[in-house]
Amino acid sequence: MILFANFLYTTARILHYLLMIYVWIIIFRAILSWVRIPSLYPVALVLYNLTEPVLRPFRKIIPPRTLGGIDISPLIVIILIIFVDSVIVKTLTFYARQLLVGHELVL
Repeated sequence: MILFANFLYTTARILHYLLMIYVWIIIFRAILSWVRIPSLYPVALVLYNLTEPVLRPFRKIIPPRTLGGIDISPLIVIILIIFVDSVIVKTLTFYARQLLVGHELVL
């Protein structure tokens, strides 16, 4: 049971870090969309390829033209990522801690 609890805890931590890295990728992409720096074009292209598949469906639901040209899809995705992090990751962490109750090592 300890092995399974540690696996759940580690999975939750890795998922948390991956979600937070993706949030920062979305933030950097949004910042680079405001500023045109030719030397950063390859970086902007990589960020675009990483984020566009997730942002595109939200742009179909709320097109930027309906809000005066402001694209709020990054904000919506970031809020959803934080929600997923709060629900799934914290649930996995809580469950792992409950499995370890009664053992000497509690996370």
